[in-house]
Amino acid sequence: MNYKNIIIAGGGVLGSQIALMCAYHGYNTSIWLRSNDSIKRCKTKLEEIYNEIKEDIHKMSINYNKDTYCMALVSDNNFNEVDLINKLDNAYKSINLTTNYDVFKDSDLVIEAVSENIKAKEDFYNKISTYLKEDTIIVTNSSTLLPSKMAKFTGRFDKYLALHFANTIWKNNMVEVMLSKYTNIKYMDEISNFAKSIGMVPLKLYKEKNGYLLNSMLVPFLFSALDLYVKGISDYKDIDLSWTMGTHAPKGPFQILDTVGLKTAYEIVLNYTKVPSFLAPYDFKKIAKLLKQYIDEGKLGKLSGEGFYKYNIDK
Repeated sequence: MNYKNIIIAGGGVLGSQIALMCAYHGYNTSIWLRSNDSIKRCKTKLEEIYNEIKEDIHKMSINYNKDTYCMALVSDNNFNEVDLINKLDNAYKSINLTTNYDVFKDSDLVIEAVSENIKAKEDFYNKISTYLKEDTIIVTNSSTLLPSKMAKFTGRFDKYLALHFANTIWKNNMVEVMLSKYTNIKYMDEISNFAKSIGMVPLKLYKEKNGYLLNSMLVPFLFSALDLYVKGISDYKDIDLSWTMGTHAPKGPFQILDTVGLKTAYEIVLNYTKVPSFLAPYDFKKIAKLLKQYIDEGKLGKLSGEGFYKYNIDK
């Protein structure tokens, strides 16, 4: 593995986090975005994530505990807060934001994190295919779409696989590496080594699975909470409290939804709305309608300042 130039396509919640971790660990990092408006939104996300990481580094320096320990930033318990923040500052300033497809010409690795929509991904892969070097690897951070369904759009069946990150990756530093039936297995090891180089712990999936490991457990959990809400069983605050108080988890399902982003949740739910009602365990059409209402009102989640809850985004 001899990667130098990493391109993240899409500057959403995870795209921005991935870019910061790549830059932090010494890679030439660019985020490709569809428009100048997307660049503006990405700058806001990057700044917020940068401030959140900096705050976590400070908390860690005062009172180390597993909830604030920035696993992807330091390799042991001995660190210098000033050095870590200086390194973070340099990474934050070094990231290149662009709408120019020429950025893909020198890419060694493309991490695709565009909308969770197969048409959007097909359009993206088709457009970059003429710019890529023969040996460029493409990975998708898709939460629900299988790489075998999209490999034909990339023009490089054997060099395409999934690399799925968890949220707040500087702390929750696991990443899922999943083959498609077309992937040359040597790239699983290559991408796993890259993941380690940016402070991640790679978890390998040798067979494709919708939702990977984490989301195979998380998505039904979120669906069950949304279903309770849209059917009027309880309100979202009490549903969250039932989970946090009953399990001592730091966040309830609606707080998690706000963190993930309601657009992402909506796009995932849309994939299930065509399931016949007698086969569906949840009322996906009502759930989609609820999420669309929030999105239309500009309540996109934590990064927009409001989702199910309100947030102070100036902090």
